[in-house]
Amino acid sequence: MDGLCDGFGIFAVVLASIGLFGVISYAVSLRLVELGIRMALGATPVGIRRRVLAEGARLVGVAVVVGLVGAAFSGRLLEGFLYGVEPIDLPTYAAVAGLLTLVALLACWVPASRATRVDPAKALRGE
Repeated sequence: MDGLCDGFGIFAVVLASIGLFGVISYAVSLRLVELGIRMALGATPVGIRRRVLAEGARLVGVAVVVGLVGAAFSGRLLEGFLYGVEPIDLPTYAAVAGLLTLVALLACWVPASRATRVDPAKALRGE
């Protein structure tokens, strides 16, 4: 039984990581024109990446706090249905929150790096 729960838990974290990476990467890639215009106006590639990562970190910070509170609350609500599982497991919460934070920041960094290689003239034309 323990192995089955572990397997489902790992599968859920992997699935959440893939979905999180896809959504955040897509959201940042929608800003390629804006980032290209910033480059055309003199922004440095390091500055662009730093700005995108800072915005992503702010969003991820809020999401992690809300997610941890929601997980703790739902764990307490479902405590009667859990057998042999603690409703609040701090090492697991910390590991999952840390992993999803790293995935989200990587999802911000990859398209931001791609945007720094965009030709500013093409960005100004909106291509």
